[in-house]
Amino acid sequence: MSYWKIAWRNMQERALASSLTGLSMALGVALMVLVLVIHQVFVNQLSNDAQGYNFIIGGSGSPYEVVLTTVFHVGKPLYPIPYRVYKKFIDGGEFAQYTDLAVPVCLGDSYSTEDGQQFRVVGTTPDMFGKLAYGAEKDGTEKFYRFKKGGRNFKSENFFEAVLGSVAANRTGLTVGDKFRPTHGISGQGDKHDEFTVVGILEPTGTSNDRALFINIEGFYLLAGHARAPKAGSSLTAEAVDASGSGSETHDHPAPLPEEQREVTSVLVRCKADQLMAPMAVEMGVNKGEDRSAQAVAPVNVVERLKESFLAPMRLVLLVLTVMIVVVAGISILVSIYNSMSERSHDIAVMRALGASRKAVMGVILTESILLSLLGGIAGLLLGHGVLAAASPVVEFYTGITVHAWEFTWQELFLVPGLVAFAALVGFLPAVSAYRTDVAKTLGGAR
Repeated sequence: MSYWKIAWRNMQERALASSLTGLSMALGVALMVLVLVIHQVFVNQLSNDAQGYNFIIGGSGSPYEVVLTTVFHVGKPLYPIPYRVYKKFIDGGEFAQYTDLAVPVCLGDSYSTEDGQQFRVVGTTPDMFGKLAYGAEKDGTEKFYRFKKGGRNFKSENFFEAVLGSVAANRTGLTVGDKFRPTHGISGQGDKHDEFTVVGILEPTGTSNDRALFINIEGFYLLAGHARAPKAGSSLTAEAVDASGSGSETHDHPAPLPEEQREVTSVLVRCKADQLMAPMAVEMGVNKGEDRSAQAVAPVNVVERLKESFLAPMRLVLLVLTVMIVVVAGISILVSIYNSMSERSHDIAVMRALGASRKAVMGVILTESILLSLLGGIAGLLLGHGVLAAASPVVEFYTGITVHAWEFTWQELFLVPGLVAFAALVGFLPAVSAYRTDVAKTLGGAR
């Protein structure tokens, strides 16, 4: 009879103890799987949020603030930059020769639900969803925004149209055709603005844009408090300023806000792929140029620093904790088998009397330890991914993050070999105890 069969019979005779020992191992492995997969999901989300463009042109301040407010919709937006900065990247501007796409972003408003949930309102152009990619597939192809059935992108000429991220739509209950009124300011305590009509809801992207409401930038400029005061000597009269920034839509096609009264929070810039020096030209031109009202920030670099500074240490801490749990589970295997040695001493002595060598007896005990770890490890893998599969729809609904529950990380490939080695280690002490069993004393009833 093979070692595996004998070890399996021993486990069956001690079914309750073996089951509880295997369960402790399974829980430890499941926790490790959850840590590995969830960490990978967050890393992928951070990376996806920063893709699709080369630079964020934002106001003076920390690059972290520029990225956090523009990309992740977190924190207080920096002071806006003049509209002329955005113009440099379009229509034959200073950097237009290096620019493939420039998408303006205006922040400063929010939307609150009756139960207190708050979401950022972002003013932008249709190019955000029509031309800008939000990530990349595994084969390197770009992923573009898609709209749920019945929805579409807002149109430039329709000033008061809006598009919602999937999470924002789920949690606010707004659907295509509904109207909502943004609140002035990000605190949710300001005055209510004019109504915008929802014309599209995005499919989940797993990015921070899932949690935002996007409105036509032309309508954003016409809301109260969004118009910049004209310079002294401007041809715009005070009455024109009041009308342009009053937020009142007096007819179907209101006049757009004059450019000299416009500001933007930031600009997403994608450089031309066929010009290798384009990124350097844009970065040097903005950051080293005479106009110091703005800075060019490479979001990918900032995100990498964020991952190294925060996510990597946190992942290490969580992995250490889960490894400790697995170690405790391994010790429980050691204790369980070692405590059973006195009960099994007679069986071991009989095996020896029937011709089994000391090494064979030792091998049976080691095999039992390895078998417990293997079964517990496999059960842990299935349990961990099963929990992810069950939680995935809920996570996607509330966060927009798609969790591919049955995709295994490369670190999990080392779990089973690691468990085998660990089981052999923890099973060594009980195996030595079995190795030293005195046949004569045990069969003779000596103590």
